Amino acid sequence: MAADSTLALSLVEEFVSGLQDSKAKDAAKGVKDGKFTVLQLVEALGSSLTSSQPHTRARGVLLLSEVLQECYRELTEREVEVLIAFYENRLKDHYVVTPPVLKGLKELTKCTNLPPGSAVSMLRSVFQDIHVQSLMLSERACVYSMLINIMETREAELKGLGADFVFGFVQSMDGERDPRNLLLAFQIAKNLIHRGYELGKFTEELFEVTSCYFPIDFSPPPNDPHGITREELVQALRAVLTGTPNFAEFLLPLLIEKLDSDVQSAKLDSLQTLAACVSQYEHKHVAEFLQGLWTAVRREVFQTSSERIESAGLAALTALTSCLSRSVLSSDSEDSLSTFLDFILTDCKHHLCEPDLKLVWPSAKLLQAACSASTSASHIITAAVMPSLLEQYNNRAQCSHRRTLLEVVQRFIHSVKNCQSSDNGECCVHCLLLESDIELALDHLTRLLLIEEDDTVSLAVVECAGALAQLHPALVISKLIPRLKNELYTVRQRCLSALAAVSIKPSVVQESTPVLLEVLRSAHTGDVSFSVDEVVLTCRSLQRIAEQVQDTEEAGRCFHNIIIPHLLSLALQAALQGSSGTPSPLIEEAVLSAMVPVISTSCSRLQPTLAGQTASRAVSLFLDGDVSFLPDNSFPSHMQLLKVCFLLCSEWRFLIERNTVEVPQIDKLLSALEEMSCTCSHPLSYTSAAKCFAGLVNKKPQGQFVLIQRTMKRVCSELDSPSSSVHTQAFTLMIWVSKALLLRYHPLFTTLTDKLFSLLDDAGLGPMAADGFSLLMSDSTDVLNRASHADVRIMYRQRFFSENKAKLVQGFNAAPQEKKPNYLKALSNIVNKLPKQVQVTELPALLSLLLEALSCPDQDIHLTTLSCLEPVLVNPPQVLIQQLEALVNRLLALLCSPAMSVRIASLSCISALSYFPVHEVLPFRARVLRALAKPLDDKKRLVRREAVQARAQW
Repeated sequence: MAADSTLALSLVEEFVSGLQDSKAKDAAKGVKDGKFTVLQLVEALGSSLTSSQPHTRARGVLLLSEVLQECYRELTEREVEVLIAFYENRLKDHYVVTPPVLKGLKELTKCTNLPPGSAVSMLRSVFQDIHVQSLMLSERACVYSMLINIMETREAELKGLGADFVFGFVQSMDGERDPRNLLLAFQIAKNLIHRGYELGKFTEELFEVTSCYFPIDFSPPPNDPHGITREELVQALRAVLTGTPNFAEFLLPLLIEKLDSDVQSAKLDSLQTLAACVSQYEHKHVAEFLQGLWTAVRREVFQTSSERIESAGLAALTALTSCLSRSVLSSDSEDSLSTFLDFILTDCKHHLCEPDLKLVWPSAKLLQAACSASTSASHIITAAVMPSLLEQYNNRAQCSHRRTLLEVVQRFIHSVKNCQSSDNGECCVHCLLLESDIELALDHLTRLLLIEEDDTVSLAVVECAGALAQLHPALVISKLIPRLKNELYTVRQRCLSALAAVSIKPSVVQESTPVLLEVLRSAHTGDVSFSVDEVVLTCRSLQRIAEQVQDTEEAGRCFHNIIIPHLLSLALQAALQGSSGTPSPLIEEAVLSAMVPVISTSCSRLQPTLAGQTASRAVSLFLDGDVSFLPDNSFPSHMQLLKVCFLLCSEWRFLIERNTVEVPQIDKLLSALEEMSCTCSHPLSYTSAAKCFAGLVNKKPQGQFVLIQRTMKRVCSELDSPSSSVHTQAFTLMIWVSKALLLRYHPLFTTLTDKLFSLLDDAGLGPMAADGFSLLMSDSTDVLNRASHADVRIMYRQRFFSENKAKLVQGFNAAPQEKKPNYLKALSNIVNKLPKQVQVTELPALLSLLLEALSCPDQDIHLTTLSCLEPVLVNPPQVLIQQLEALVNRLLALLCSPAMSVRIASLSCISALSYFPVHEVLPFRARVLRALAKPLDDKKRLVRREAVQARAQW
């Protein structure tokens, strides 16, 4: 034991006198290893703790606190009791000793074996002996952490203190300014409120000490290592202020006052806090302040210029109305709801009678926000408003007024739909119309849809029908859809749009989609004559249905069993008919292209099991000619899928990029797609096959690229063969596979890149290769994008540019004169797709090539090069100023370009040159002004407008 005491004394001496902070860890290790106990360490600290020098005593206490930080879990109850008594005594010591004392007490509050009454004892000592706000930031944080720790483990003891604990906390927090400590203080205040501590006579004091920070005005410093945001502070304070109805008499006047502020963030915070607090209140808490609250909310909705504040004001009104509605259900007191709704109706209802004035929409929004709060509110408001709206509609003759009134009615329908009955949770639509009234309204809407000549009113009617279909799908199925089906062949476009608008519920979709598919069938068979535009509109209506229908298994089965098979069957029949007889309108490129998004969007709505089945069906149809799942499947055994295969490919492109779908026979499928890409003569088909092949390659696991390497050898062989008749097909496949590999940084991409650069010197394929770089660098909308779950790495464009810019420059310098435009076009296509920041950094090094590009005869090169140069001209580098004469010469020459877009872009660049240093551009002023005379008289108005701006700048 003597050796242990000697070790403890040695560590104490080195830490206290030698100022070796690392000895604290050695002392903690000694306690953990059992070489000496914490109390023996206290004995060894004896001379340090009784020293006449405050700093020596502080070092001694600090050593003990550092050891406790590591060893508090090993302490016995007796040791904890002794240490608490020691630390409480030291709180009365010199102020330099206080920080380590608080640190030690914080560690002791983490102990699970605190003796009974010790938590209260510690807090009494801290509250009595320490003025918290005179401490440094870290010491104040220690006090708050102590409170949080004790509230977690000794809640019952603290509640025994009654309101004294609240008073002690209020004194400790009063004046806190650091955001880190405020988060801790707000957490304590929230615990006091939500865990049922007695606030007593200190309720107002607790509110005052926290509400003084409302609204939060905090902007974190740049590179803040603590990461505290304004939103964190706002949410923490809001949880305190809205946590108890006892704050209502203080909080509501404060919110009314802050809503009168000119600071937008204060208004927004006040409205959001109002919406949060009234959800906790009863009518008796808000009754006194209803007039003031309504006036403030109305002002913000009527006068605001911010959509966020308007939305927050409407949400607050809905929450306040909901609060008052609870009094109707559960209180025998005066009905505050009727009083409040009277305020709203008095101030807003008369504006609905003036549909040409600007206050009609704010008034309608306020009424609709209140209407959506409860059954009672919706009944009162709709009973007061709907007759007036219907009367106004019948009395108004102007189409714009009638449209406005219809839109207002539509929004009321939405509001009533959103209103939830507190009894059974179902939409309380009975408070708006009886079923007979709804049938009458539906008949009226149908009549307007079919006979109304004004397109704007017709559009509003379609929107109203869509809103009504969400509430009453059964009536739409029984009344509206049969009527639209009968009138479809006379009022085609409106009926098609209306069928799409009402198809939101799966039950409606099952009735409406067969009608649209019948239109496509009739167009194919020629039973009814439809134009190509009308067939395209039918496909777009199907796409809209697929996009908006509720995502349920019932809807998924409708797509799986009805829509996708029928579309494929019709397309197959059209392809076969086109090769043997009168061509069907369904094989028109516009129609086939419109079918693609229908199928891909339909596939997106399938559940994983159905998606897997659909993928299996599509692969079997393509590879084996299995038409068993198609309706009207009497197809020849060896049918040609030429003009419909790209529909299948569009389906696969979506399915294969869903991580949950496993594609069957993938190697066989890749081989078939390769064959089609390289041999098919139909552009849509071989392009879609190439995209599908690329989509599969992009998702293929690493190490499974033997088949792809074989394909690339075939492609390169075709491209190298002068006698090959499928150069275009092979190149299309190569460029899409290149993009698939580029997006995922695959090593094979380098080989394809070298091949692509070599094609720039090819007489036939050079221009196509130059255009291919634009495809590589652009975002694809239908395949190989993040929306379809492709493997896309960050900054792939920048990486491609940095790895290949030297090849471009070298190839340009070595190419003969007639091939140089290909390199310039490739460079322009690459640079034009880079982020603007990268363009500004990299363009100076490529300036000579870009100036050369402006001298090429290709107008596409001109346009892409000018779009690259324009952002650099805003803040020109020195190398650009040195080339100013060459740049001016080329830009002035382009003013006579046959392409309007080139003339406009060159004028925009000339205008930007006027901001160069005056001494640099002044020598060119007279020449530029003379050259601008011709575009000032250009036959195109947009060119003349740009020329006027450029001349004014010069």
